[in-house]
Amino acid sequence: MELDQKDKKILQILKENANLTTSQIAKKTAIPITTVHNRIKKLNKEKVIKNYTLNLDFEKIGKPLKAFILVTINQSKISQSEIGKQIREIDGVESVDIVTGSTDIIVQIRIKDMHSLNELITEKIRKLSGIDKTQTLMVLEEI
Repeated sequence: MELDQKDKKILQILKENANLTTSQIAKKTAIPITTVHNRIKKLNKEKVIKNYTLNLDFEKIGKPLKAFILVTINQSKISQSEIGKQIREIDGVESVDIVTGSTDIIVQIRIKDMHSLNELITEKIRKLSGIDKTQTLMVLEEI
């Protein structure tokens, strides 16, 4: 599916706030409401829009700390995809990405405190079969 300027405008508005009504999107984009409705329906059907998500205040839900864990695996024991799926199931893990370079997997986590971080890394991730090493990067500020 090729996206035109109208589709791109609609997607940009939805990226900023997926909670807007079709009418509100039509006003912001100067596209007729019926056109907006039909295009969103088509974008959903064609899987251009995979899902709608929330933008949470992590302080308020008790997970103020964000970190990235760089994971190197022993690929002779397990595939990157398989270990990635196992990591994804761990509570606190937000995303798992297989990457190129000296690191095999990057894991994004949200946790409540340093104790939880220590437990997640030492008791859960490092205990998975095939993990060679990890390196943790704490996020100081989100922009």
